[in-house]
Order: sequence, then C-alpha cells, then structure tokens
Amino acid sequence: MIALALAGCGNAPATPSISGGGIVSTNPCADQLLLALAPRGRIAAISHYSQEASATSIPLDVARSFRGTAGTAEEVIALRPDLVLASSFTPAATLRAYQTLGLKVLLLDSPTTIAASRDQIRQVAAALSEKAAGERLIARIDAAVAAAAPHDAARPKALLFISDNFANGGPTLLTEMLGHAGFATDGKATASGAIPIERVMRWPPDVILDPDLDGRTATLRRRVLKRAGVRVAEAAFPRSLINCGGPTIILAMRRLAEIRAGMTR
Repeated sequence: MIALALAGCGNAPATPSISGGGIVSTNPCADQLLLALAPRGRIAAISHYSQEASATSIPLDVARSFRGTAGTAEEVIALRPDLVLASSFTPAATLRAYQTLGLKVLLLDSPTTIAASRDQIRQVAAALSEKAAGERLIARIDAAVAAAAPHDAARPKALLFISDNFANGGPTLLTEMLGHAGFATDGKATASGAIPIERVMRWPPDVILDPDLDGRTATLRRRVLKRAGVRVAEAAFPRSLINCGGPTIILAMRRLAEIRAGMTR
C-alpha cells in the first residue's frame, strides 16, 4: 500500500454505489474540499458530521444527498474507495486497517492561515487529478479576500465567539480573516479560549461576533454589558463559517465584509 500523508487539515444513496471506487472523506472540512473539487460521480461518501446542522460547513440539503459514514474503518473499507480523505486526528488503529487493506489515504490537518489553506487545496486537487479546479477555487478565495478589504482606515475591535464563552484568539485563520476585513483583535489573546465577562468589560470590543446570539450565554453577556453601561454592537457569524478553511473562506470573508460595512453606515 502507498499511503499519502500530506500536511495541510436516513441518507440518500451514494454515487458511485457500494460496488467500489470513488473517494470517501471522513472529516467535515475534507467533505467541503471534496465537493468543491471533484465531480459528483466520483464521491462515494462523506462524513456524517456534514449532515448535522451543528457541524456542517456545506448546505445540509447538499450534504444529505450523499452517502454518509461515521468514519469507522469497517464502513470505509466496505466502500472500497480509490482514495480516503481523512483527518490527521484519525485513530492509528483505523489508519492501520486502511493500510492492511491497501487503501490510499490523504491525511489533512487544519490550516491556520489563508496561505496554508491554498497549499492544502493544491494538495487535495493534485491527489484528485483536479489541479485546474483547485486553481479556480484559490482564485475565488483570493478574490473574496480582496473584495472584503475596507474602504476606510478605521480598525474596529472585534471579538469572535466560537461557542458559548469560548472565543477565537491568537494566530488563527479566523484572526487573519478578521484582519483582512478591517477588524482589530485582542493582541493579548495568544490562543483561543474561554473569555469571562469580566475580561470583555476590561477590553470592550466594538462588535461581538457570535454564532448563537439568542443562546443563554450571549443573552446573559448582553444583559451584563448593558447594566455596566458598556455599549457593544453584535453580529451573527454562522457556525458553518468557523471550523474550516478552503471554500468556507469565501463565505466567511463576505460575511465579515457585510458586518464591517454595517459598522460604518
């Protein structure tokens, strides 16, 4: 078996069928890359995560039109795919099972910069023999990043919550995208982590971005800030835009540009 280990990241019947062949992805970020780069007929299955509203980075109706798997070795091996796109966090026992059966595997990390995401797209596109599709996707990402650049020099401070009080911080892909869209972030936050309300009050942002503005944590935070006289704008930033690079960058940059433009009107 030749394994490729490249650094970088009720369902409808699959196409092709279980008779074998095609490509299987076992990670939601790999799923969106596969759907963006490969013709539908080459996709044997995607991960079940992409068929769940809380985890997907692609439209649910699209995800649910493909066979879904839980990513177990038994499920994937039964499909006899030509290639498996898997996460670098895939259990070693699962990878050994793939190796024993002679499956070709491409391991993907999570890119932490736009440049790393470009590299990963090229790696996946090369593995799929879809280099032209990869370059087209990269061109769309670069265009979205350029289009999101603000038309003024102001740098409103933004705090992006990933879930509840867990916020983005440090040198992440989200931080880079916020910067390209004209936002400033807390330079003292060296990594993503829990942000208590006291810290928000000490460094009040101009805008809070949150995937669940109606949730309990966001509602309580809003009440506390209001009582303290701290005025902070809020904007919804969908969870589907938080977890992945690749095609997600396009939609994320568009949403950040919308938020940034709304703050200057």
